[in-house]
Amino acid sequence: MSSRAQVLAPYAEFSRIGFVNILAFRLRYYAGIFTYLINVTVYYFIWTAIYRAAGNGVTSGGAAANIGGYDLGQILTYVAVGWIIRSLYWNTIDQEMAYEVIEGKIAMDFIKPVSIQWMWICRALGETAFRLIMLTALTSVAVVLLFPVHLPASWANFGMFVVSVIGSILLMAAINFMIGTCAIPLTSILALIRAKYWLIELLSGLLIPMTYFPAALQRVAAWLPFEHIAFTPLQIYLGKLNGAAALKALAVQWIWIVALLWLGNLWWRSATRKITIHGG
Repeated sequence: MSSRAQVLAPYAEFSRIGFVNILAFRLRYYAGIFTYLINVTVYYFIWTAIYRAAGNGVTSGGAAANIGGYDLGQILTYVAVGWIIRSLYWNTIDQEMAYEVIEGKIAMDFIKPVSIQWMWICRALGETAFRLIMLTALTSVAVVLLFPVHLPASWANFGMFVVSVIGSILLMAAINFMIGTCAIPLTSILALIRAKYWLIELLSGLLIPMTYFPAALQRVAAWLPFEHIAFTPLQIYLGKLNGAAALKALAVQWIWIVALLWLGNLWWRSATRKITIHGG
């Protein structure tokens, strides 16, 4: 085995551990398919009602006009694809790190000759692999069969969309690692995790497109990484971003990934300079 393979082998094992750990809760993910379908269904009726109330002439072919740059078919596709990719990029490593701090198991991480940050990120990737097989794939089939989901704007857009979704996965993992690290100085981060959840749900563009926000808030959000979790890949999928504009958005997304990974590493080093271990 080459030296590079020897270095990477432990991280592949961490991904496998992340996959296997989630396997114990697979029934929750079967129920998750139903939950995601409910979310898409609720938004389907909400947006249909909004377009009908706006007098846009909703017909079986969709809306004749649009709201905020989206016709009815586009906004329904936005919602459906948004919840599909949400089922993929979401992970719970911040909660797992918090539990390990509380139980004292985090002490074992310090004796492992690996990058702790990448150990947790690989566990998140293992969870993503499980989600892809057990949740995202099945949810995608059900959503496409039940709702009028448009195809990607083009094959080029679909390729960039896939790259952006991979970026969303890494971006979410980087953010969650930073949140999880907060458990070391704070011990209990339940309130912080809840705040992060609602902040990301809102500012990622999952609940409503960022273009529906006031202009001032859009300018502020553009300087934050959150909109690159959902809004950027969905804009690319729908063809709202094409060519150079899409590549620019991808570049900004991946710059944020590198920046947050770097900041996460600094934060871990700072937080672990002084640590008190409880439990055992």
